[in-house]
Amino acid sequence: MKKKDNRKVIYWLLTGCTLIFIMVIVGGITRLTHSGLSISNYKLISGTIPPMNDVEWQEAFDLYKQYPEYQKLNSHFGLEEFKDIYFWEWLHRVIGRFIGVVFIIPFLYFLFTKQLSKPTIKKSIILLILGGFQGFLGWYMVKSGLVDRPDVSHYRLAMHLTTAFITFAYCLWVALDLMYPTKKEIDTQFRNLVRVGMAVLIIQIIWGAFVAGLDAGWLHNHWPKMSDGEWVHETVFIEQEPTWKNFVEGKSGVQFVHRYLAYVVVALIGIIWYRSRKLVRTALQKKAVQVLVVLVFVQFALGVFTLLLQVPVWLGVLHQVVAFFLLAGMTFTLHRFSK
Repeated sequence: MKKKDNRKVIYWLLTGCTLIFIMVIVGGITRLTHSGLSISNYKLISGTIPPMNDVEWQEAFDLYKQYPEYQKLNSHFGLEEFKDIYFWEWLHRVIGRFIGVVFIIPFLYFLFTKQLSKPTIKKSIILLILGGFQGFLGWYMVKSGLVDRPDVSHYRLAMHLTTAFITFAYCLWVALDLMYPTKKEIDTQFRNLVRVGMAVLIIQIIWGAFVAGLDAGWLHNHWPKMSDGEWVHETVFIEQEPTWKNFVEGKSGVQFVHRYLAYVVVALIGIIWYRSRKLVRTALQKKAVQVLVVLVFVQFALGVFTLLLQVPVWLGVLHQVVAFFLLAGMTFTLHRFSK
């Protein structure tokens, strides 16, 4: 009889984490290069193969011409420009399909060979549901940009991105459960503090997606103030009616929330670090908090430079990558301080 939850299962879960990470990077490039609406249909199997000859490329380009992005923004595009944006969306979708295969086939193998414990089976099913939901949200997001306006809904973009981050965090958590099956007694107040930090970080990620979806990073490219002389720019409150909509739909308001929520994230992680020093910690717990502090300051600096330089693609992607690492660090820290 094979050992349940063995090292192969851990490698499988960590491979899934790595692939989700790669997919988020490619998704960030797809968004920042405005490539996400280049493929306006969805073919689960045949869509894996890109156009292979001039006729197929022309057919794909003609289909693209039928939708708002080409008609309102990219009517100057020729076939070569279309190929450039097509590549990133195609790659993003192919990686998504590959992740599905990597999760489903090994899961069935481990299940039928009885290598999974009951708790791991339940957690794996949740992972599969999250992955399927993530795929649905991807198409649901793209669909919003094929009707009237040449851009996707920033709400749907935030749902798509946040679900990817949550799926990654949960996959990492399941792997950590298997890697560290025994845990020491923990301070519940400190654990709850880390939970608050995790919740605020996820909210910050949501508003980061709002900023990306609304292209709000190209406004107010000053720091620390929003303009040369103002901490809060007047447009934060007047773009939308009623006022609260400014903070979820107005470009200035969304950037305002993301900008100042960053200070809250830094402060919370600083408090986590300070409070952790008063606890009796293992070497791994100490290292987890130290890495978390380094990551949050790197991420904060990247956010500032991304804003000041008006979101160059490489820096926007790097900012998203470090957000991923920061979530991983917060997940690991929470796991180490949980029962």
